[in-house]
Amino acid sequence: MSDTARPTLPAEAEVIVVGGGTAGAAVTARLVEGGREVLVLEAGPDPGPLGSPEWPADLVDATRLGTSNDWGFDSGDTYPEPIRFERSRIIGGCSAHNGAVQTWGHRLDYDGWASYAGPGWATDELLPYFERATEQLRVRTYERDELTPWQEAWLGAWVADGTPLFGDLNGLDETVGVAPESVNIVDGVRFNAAFAYLDPLRGDERLTICGDALVDRLILAGDRVAGVVAIAGGEAVEVRSALVILCGGTFCTPTVLLRSGIGPAADLRALGIEVAVDSPGVGANLHDQPFVLMSWEGSEEIERAMAERAAAGWAPDEMVMAKLASSFDPDCFDVHVLPYSPTHLFDGRSFHAGAGCLLPRSRGAVKLSGTDPEALPLIDHGFYTDPEGHDLAVLAEGVAMMRELAATPALRDLLGAEKAPGPVGCETAAEIADYLRAHPDSYWHPVGTAKMGPESDPTAVADHRGAVRGIEGCLVADSALMPVIPRATTAMPAVVIGERVAAFTLDGPR
Repeated sequence: MSDTARPTLPAEAEVIVVGGGTAGAAVTARLVEGGREVLVLEAGPDPGPLGSPEWPADLVDATRLGTSNDWGFDSGDTYPEPIRFERSRIIGGCSAHNGAVQTWGHRLDYDGWASYAGPGWATDELLPYFERATEQLRVRTYERDELTPWQEAWLGAWVADGTPLFGDLNGLDETVGVAPESVNIVDGVRFNAAFAYLDPLRGDERLTICGDALVDRLILAGDRVAGVVAIAGGEAVEVRSALVILCGGTFCTPTVLLRSGIGPAADLRALGIEVAVDSPGVGANLHDQPFVLMSWEGSEEIERAMAERAAAGWAPDEMVMAKLASSFDPDCFDVHVLPYSPTHLFDGRSFHAGAGCLLPRSRGAVKLSGTDPEALPLIDHGFYTDPEGHDLAVLAEGVAMMRELAATPALRDLLGAEKAPGPVGCETAAEIADYLRAHPDSYWHPVGTAKMGPESDPTAVADHRGAVRGIEGCLVADSALMPVIPRATTAMPAVVIGERVAAFTLDGPR
């Protein structure tokens, strides 16, 4: 769509879903299948169904992360060097540019949600949604003989070192282990949530998708939602509806609420926004899994083997993941380690492994930088700010785990010398901690900025059904709803949230 073209938005809709991303596509499809008429307002473009030439090539290619149609979020001046927080502004959302890895987490995660937030979220209640979403996204697990030499080397080294080998990573009662990754990749294509959930319904008269329609704020009539104001073709357009479901993601869902006057009263008044609901939790509770990426020089042997594999065809950047336990969670797992070997245009293939702290205790916030809906918010993840130093210590153990495995006979000669962080000046626990503080990074899994929780917790933005407190007719159905991040990459849990909130909605109020 050209810069001057304006999408035609209907004047009203039965249900408005704000954001057609990972969770938004799922909630939309289930509501349409349940007989509701749904309007999807997506801030980015809608290039159409799978196979459309309008899709950017990098967002379809599943061998590596996509970079086009990015929102441009970053950490601003929170850290000495800005950290980019890549989020995809297009139908399908982050499922259109991510690593296509689908992990579920552990039973403790979702049982914890249910214990805190309310019924409907326990593991056994969610299992049908995990299974249904896995089928809808056409998830499959790599076979061992599909692995690239780099991926096989790490997997073999873990197994030789005594780490259990699993068939996949998604046993919700399993703890430490390693497996080939489970991915939503079909014939080399990243089979994003829009392809999986929306394509089968395109042409259904109950579904309307409007791309390039950025939702500014809710329209409120007293304590009820009456619709939204969207920016389309540079103009503000009102669309009326009695039910609005926010699926803008962890950064955008709270900004819509804040611009609507729902949030911390003092912050809203400072920006000249009339307070509709004083809700201190909106934008708070931001947390993400801190990440560290190590790199090695690579040997002639692995360079040659990877070049031969790439020439023969399919050679994704990542294919294997290990679930490991730090000393803080010895009975379960709280660390992901994944080998990673991308190809760079100018300097050839590089060799890495990364680790993520899966249960961070640090918390940050998303705040408005102004009232312009196109103005990016202020994002502070609060990396390594937990008073006990838990997150830093867990990730330091992750570095030690990678180094320990890299030193085994199965990997030592294949990897070559460590390049980053490098052993010189980064050997002791204190030195590793200093390195991590100086190089904060994200595992791309921000959550929690409109969390569900009990009415007794004033920081809980929504109830267990996703209904925003203080306003009738507004739901949250994305990763912002998570009170605590699961031990997982968050794509599949986000889809499950969409499935679960859609089911609550179709069941009617209780």
